Amino acid sequence: VTLKESGGGSVQAGGSLRLSCVFSGDEYDTACMGWFRQAAGKGREGVASIHMDGSPSYPNSVKGRFTISKDSAKNVLYLQMNSLNSEDTAKYYCAASRCYLVAGSGWTGRGYQYWGQGTQVTVSS
Repeated sequence: VTLKESGGGSVQAGGSLRLSCVFSGDEYDTACMGWFRQAAGKGREGVASIHMDGSPSYPNSVKGRFTISKDSAKNVLYLQMNSLNSEDTAKYYCAASRCYLVAGSGWTGRGYQYWGQGTQVTVSS
């Protein structure tokens, strides 16, 4: 499985960005996917996940602002981010796994087998 993110950049507070993650590999290994971020000096946190049945999940910190989607025909995972603020500044990673490995792991990222190299998002106020 390979994952490659793109779409990061600098944006002003209140702006929007769409991240993309092109993936390849076994469909079972990419059945459950998610977006995570890590700000400088902070731990990793999950911001969105999508189950193999297409159902999305979000933590309260981004609910209503971020939208995850997956185009399985094109093998691309997206993260639409709206109403960005300075607290969203971080490096964003996409991750993939077989679903049973991430069930119950919450937003820690534990269980995800495959990770991309990340794309930086910087929000200025």
